[in-house]
This record gives sequence, C-alpha cells and structure tokens, in this order.
Amino acid sequence: MDRYPGDQFPYAAFFWPAIVAASAAETASSVAAQLLGFSADADGAGPAKEPEGATPSTIALDLHSVRLRDFTVGGSGVPALLCPPLALHGAAIADLAAGHSLVDALHGAGIERLFMADWRSASADMRFLGIDEYLADLNVLVDHLGGLVDLVGLCQGGWLSLVYAGRFPAKVRKLVMAGAPIDIAAQQSGLSVIAEATPRFVFESLVKSGDGLVIGRKVAPFWGNETDPNDIRNAL
Repeated sequence: MDRYPGDQFPYAAFFWPAIVAASAAETASSVAAQLLGFSADADGAGPAKEPEGATPSTIALDLHSVRLRDFTVGGSGVPALLCPPLALHGAAIADLAAGHSLVDALHGAGIERLFMADWRSASADMRFLGIDEYLADLNVLVDHLGGLVDLVGLCQGGWLSLVYAGRFPAKVRKLVMAGAPIDIAAQQSGLSVIAEATPRFVFESLVKSGDGLVIGRKVAPFWGNETDPNDIRNAL
C-alpha cells in the first residue's frame, strides 16, 4: 500500500467492510461520507480559478450554463462547434497550450469557422440542471450559429453531442466523437472496473456531501490514476 502517496483512496479501502455492512439508506450515506472524508468544505478550499486557453477568442454568446467561444479566423460555410465535457473542467482542456491544442490543430487542418461550447463548472444553483437543460442551451448555440453545424464532441461532450444529433438531426451536418463514453461495456477499462465495484450509495454520498454536486477535488483521490481496481474489488 505504500506505493500510494498521501491520502490516495486505497488507504480508505480498510473502511470498506464497515461501509458495506451499513444500510444503504441515511446511515450508509453518513458513514461513507465520514469514513471517506467527503465533506464539501473539509479542506476549506474555495473555487479553483479556471485555466485560460492558449488561443485568443471572443465570447459570442453568454448563457447561464455555457459561453460560446469564437475562434473564427475567416472563411464561410458551415461552422464547426466543439463540445467539450460539461460541468466539469473548463473548455481549456481542448486548448491547453501551443502544440497541445485541438483548436490549433483544427485551424491547421483548414477549419476557419470554429467555435466552442465553454460549459461553466457546476455551481450550487445549477445542481438541478438535467440533460434536457444542457441540450436546450446547446440548441441555442447552434441556432446562434445559423442552425447547422459540424459537431465535435469530446468525452462527456461526446454523448451530449450524440443525443443532440439524435434529437435535432437536421441541425448537424457532421458528427465527430472522441473519447466519448457511449458504450463503456464495449471495452473494459480500469476506471469501469472500479466504478462497477463501487456500491451505489457511495456515489449518492458523494453527491450529498457536495450539496447536490460532485466535488472534483474529492473524487480525484477516490479514482486517482494510481488506484488499483484489485484493491477495491478485494476489499469488498
């Protein structure tokens, strides 16, 4: 176990028998939150500053849950709309730095009319938003761009793009998905093994401890890169 530095999740595996033995109701949620240390304000950390993208852009539209970033450098025709993960990290993940930017790569490939849905990180007043609300805002962005786009969905934004294309097929000329969790059973991964081995009430505890939100800094140690699925599976 000493290969996991700091407060990585496997140390909490010792507590799993106690968690699993508890009922899956209020007691289980309380026990899970206390033993795993998932208190929304446990570390007193405030909201993290969102990173800035590497490519200059302007805000073409500003909505409650999303901003439309304009990376257009000229041209005409059907615009391309990047849809990165929603309500998680900032859209800068698609524009991290020179040489590590999908925006720059698409510009280099000749796409001049390029936009991005810059989803806002979820806040307490957004905890009741569902897929329909995000689809509605995405639809507003598409209509703002003329009602027809080439949609590029990344990760979580990939399944949202797929659902959008299924609901509004006439508004999507081309659909591209990268790393989208459409069928997580198609190929098993370490993360899917860990998720399957995790009791449902632990997920519920994560949401409850964040007052309706899943706090990213709390989840990272829980499903960190060095978490061994066997440690969790064997502890259950």
